[in-house]
Amino acid sequence: MEEEEQQKPEQRSNKVPRRAAAGSASDSSGVQKWRGRGGLGHHSCQHCGKTFTRPEHLKIHQRVHTGEKPYSCQHCGKSFATSGSLKIHQRVHTGERPYSCEQCGAAFKQCGVLRSHQLIHTGDKPYSCEQCGKTFSRGDTLKVHQLIHTGDKPYNCDQCVAAFTTLGKLKVHQRIHTGEKPYSCEQCGAAFRQVQGLKCHRRVHTGEKPYWCEQCGKTFSESGNLKVHQRIHTASSYGRLQAAAIQSWYPEGVCSHSGELLDFRDQDQDKSGMEEEQQKPEQRSNKVPRRAAAGSASDSSGVQKRRGRGGLGHHSCQHCGKSFTTSRYLKIHQRVHTGERPYSCEQCGAAFTQLGVLKRHQLIHSGEKPYSCEQCGAAFRTLGNLKVHQRIHTGEKPFWCEQCGKTFSRGGALKDHQLIHTGERPYSCGQCGAAFTTLGVLKTHQLIHTGDKPYSCEQCEAAFTMLGALKRHQLIHTGEKPFRCELCGKTFSQNGTLKAHKLIHTGDKPYSCEQCGAAFTVQSSLKSHQRVHTGEKPFSCEQCGKTFSKSGHLKVHQRIHTGDKPYSCEQCGAAFTRLSHLKSHQRVHTGEKPYWCEQCGKMFSQSSTLKAHQRIHTGDKPYSCEQCGAAFTQLDSLKSHRRIHTGEKPFWCEQCGKTFSQSAHLKVHQLIHTGEKPFWCEQCGAAFSLGSNLKVHQRIHTASS
Repeated sequence: MEEEEQQKPEQRSNKVPRRAAAGSASDSSGVQKWRGRGGLGHHSCQHCGKTFTRPEHLKIHQRVHTGEKPYSCQHCGKSFATSGSLKIHQRVHTGERPYSCEQCGAAFKQCGVLRSHQLIHTGDKPYSCEQCGKTFSRGDTLKVHQLIHTGDKPYNCDQCVAAFTTLGKLKVHQRIHTGEKPYSCEQCGAAFRQVQGLKCHRRVHTGEKPYWCEQCGKTFSESGNLKVHQRIHTASSYGRLQAAAIQSWYPEGVCSHSGELLDFRDQDQDKSGMEEEQQKPEQRSNKVPRRAAAGSASDSSGVQKRRGRGGLGHHSCQHCGKSFTTSRYLKIHQRVHTGERPYSCEQCGAAFTQLGVLKRHQLIHSGEKPYSCEQCGAAFRTLGNLKVHQRIHTGEKPFWCEQCGKTFSRGGALKDHQLIHTGERPYSCGQCGAAFTTLGVLKTHQLIHTGDKPYSCEQCEAAFTMLGALKRHQLIHTGEKPFRCELCGKTFSQNGTLKAHKLIHTGDKPYSCEQCGAAFTVQSSLKSHQRVHTGEKPFSCEQCGKTFSKSGHLKVHQRIHTGDKPYSCEQCGAAFTRLSHLKSHQRVHTGEKPYWCEQCGKMFSQSSTLKAHQRIHTGDKPYSCEQCGAAFTQLDSLKSHRRIHTGEKPFWCEQCGKTFSQSAHLKVHQLIHTGEKPFWCEQCGAAFSLGSNLKVHQRIHTASS
């Protein structure tokens, strides 16, 4: 493009419509020149038929068809068809901006761009569209706009089938294939395909947010984010939820740290792809979504459009009926149905539907986590994840359920929660038919059938189906308990455990059994309890076949076969298979008896012992023998009694091989081999192997006294 002072009057007449004097050299339609009544000669192009008044202008025009570019830049080697275009380009290297606005001081490389800029101050828009009435300050911008109504996209990509309305947008698109990113950030080196992407990225460093909402005062770094936010105020409840979800997925907006510019506008209407020197104010005005004329080629393009209740136009999917605010989101969504994943990772081969998702995935291989929390130092791969994390410290939960009022820190969590009210479970397992509310839970469930456990612990080699389960497991090795109860100071390794613990203080037990009325603080405890009524024992031991109603009971049982006793006492070295057994044992050393009977005041070191003792006062014997009807206060007593009928003697002496039905009888028997007599009389010093023998002996002293 030549400067305006270098352009000939005939060339400028194509941009600014004017009516010249009849019969003058410039009296024309602005496109074709012909021989008028005044006998004016003309020169026409043999390729396209375009006419010119001078032969030198025709020669310059013919370079469009021949591709000749005789003027090249000494700095970068870029070539141009005219010397004027070369001079304008050289200002990119020199930084010269000779044309400045007298009102605001903005400087420009071209006089024509300055004149277009000055229309911002005057507000003059002399060019109007006959179909929709929209006005523009430049004629060429009007021509580009009219392509929306005609559906014409004259610029096609040679490598793919994408078509565009302007040459500038085609050039920007071709950088996807070439990988060229000519615009780089001076501070961090991030590179971008579009100058608009670089400008947007710079606001990450400066913190600038020039766009603000007039209703609530919230500020944004991009106008697209502001438009999406404004739907919260203007749109229906569906539009508010969709806008809030978009802001949660892309909280920093359309410009990501990795360099991908994700805009909230229609792809066909996006003018940000043009170079800075090619961008006109009127072209940028096309960013505002508009409704195409009915019946035009851009009216649907095979996609259904309709207006929502809030007056907001949106695009709906023909497969599932889901609607979107822009055609770009609809195109991305349709890949779910077609299975198309055009972006693949070179390292692991994983494929994705969006380029931005691929770039976030590549951070897994590089290990880069450029976003860190200033309060706790936690690092994240994306800025959105950091912002969601920061809500843990601030306590902010901007997403709320309209039905029950529950609030959430993420829009996705709200959507998953709403399925509880609708009862919808859209994701089902093809092998067993189990249905789930989210796709992630379904994928985790499918690992049960495949047996795949992709996440393993480096310290103990324990494997897990979920990354979250691995992270929770690793807290066992580190001993970290980051979640603390504000009421009693007790700490926990998991947030869910802390929430369940807080119910102890409130006394709330929201989960109750429909059969017996028993209430529980967590849903998992209710499910385990319900197996008492159903008799279900889904967990079985591979070595002995014994079944259990809880997976935790199976794990403890398996230690019988492995001999593993991971919990040991620091004072005496005694080892136990369960942590609860260790804690009960430690009370032997401390003498602690935290459980007491309200009726007689007797104290106990274990809650189970207290419950068994309280049955003495109540006379309750809930455990009865099916064969003889004998009743007992404890389940262990019933099990020991049953061995009378079965004749089972599972406890044997390793020295003589004698067997016993109860472990206590074995311990008494072993005293014969050891000669140990732990019970002794305080008055005469006589020792006995049994406590009952000591009691009989003590009657001698009491009778004599």
